[in-house]
Amino acid sequence: MDSEISNQQSTISHLPIGIFDSGVGGLTVYRALHERLPDEHFVYLGDTARVPYGTKSLRTVERYAVENAKFLEAHGIKLLVVACNTASALALPAIRDAVQCQVVGVIEPGARAAVGLENSGPEKRIGVIATESTVQSGVYSTAIRKLDPQAIVIERACPLFVSLAEEGWADRDVARTVAAEYLWDLERSGVDSLVLGCTHYPILRGVIQGAIGEAVKLIDSGEAAAQDVESWLAKSALAHPPRENSAPERRLCDDLDHFYVTDAAERFARVAERFLGHPPSVLEAVEVWGHDELRTV
Repeated sequence: MDSEISNQQSTISHLPIGIFDSGVGGLTVYRALHERLPDEHFVYLGDTARVPYGTKSLRTVERYAVENAKFLEAHGIKLLVVACNTASALALPAIRDAVQCQVVGVIEPGARAAVGLENSGPEKRIGVIATESTVQSGVYSTAIRKLDPQAIVIERACPLFVSLAEEGWADRDVARTVAAEYLWDLERSGVDSLVLGCTHYPILRGVIQGAIGEAVKLIDSGEAAAQDVESWLAKSALAHPPRENSAPERRLCDDLDHFYVTDAAERFARVAERFLGHPPSVLEAVEVWGHDELRTV
C-alpha cells in the first residue's frame, strides 16, 4: 500500500500547476510562482474574452471561474491558483466544489502576510489598494479582521494603475503623478503595510513605494500565494522533482509552460513581454465556455 501511495504521489508531482486570471494581470502571480518554484511547470489561462470580471454579477463571475477551473483541471493539474482577485473574492467556494484538486486564492494569503508582519505600535494599520469592485466587496478588510479584529484597515481603489501597467508606463511621470494622487491620504494615515490587492499593481511597485514612503512594507498577494503553494506542495510531498544538472536553466515563459487565452492572443503576448521580459513560447487561443442556455433566473 505504501508503495502504491508513493507511486501515485510521484505521478502527481510531475503534473503542472494551473493558474487562471481574467486577463493578463495574473502573469505577476505566475512570475512569483515561477521564481519561488523553478522546478514546477505551469499552465496559465487568461480569460481575455470576458475581462473585466469586476463589473460582473456574483453568478456570472462564479460561472466564468468554474468554467476556467474545469478547463485547467481537464489539462491534468495538481493544484489550481486563482490569480484573479475578483474570482478569489466571489467564487472560491464554487470553484472548490467544482474541481477535485487543491485550490489557492490570493486574498487570504495576502491578508495573512499583512497581519503577520511585526508591528511595534499598539495596533496594526494596514492599507489595501485594489480595483473598485474588490474595494467595494470589502473582502480584504473581512479577511484581515478575521485574523486580527483590532487591525485598522484602510482601502483605496486605484483603477488607473491597471492601464498604466498594461501600457508599460510604470516608469513615467504620469505613473508617479497618479500614484501620488491616489496614495497621499494613505501615506498621511500612517499605515504600516500596504497590500497590493490587484495582480497588475506589482508592475508599479517602484512608484507605489515612492508615493507611500519607504517605511511602509508592500505586500504582494501573488508572492504570498506562492508561499502557500510551496508549503502545500512540501506538506503533500507533491513538489516536482529537482531538475537534472544537465537540464537547461528555466526561464519565464519557456516551452515547459503553456499559456492559453480566450481572445486577443497577440496583445496578450505583447503585454506578457512588458511584464515578464519574454513573450510566451507556447501560447494558444481557445474557447473555454460551454453550452450557452437561456433560462429565467
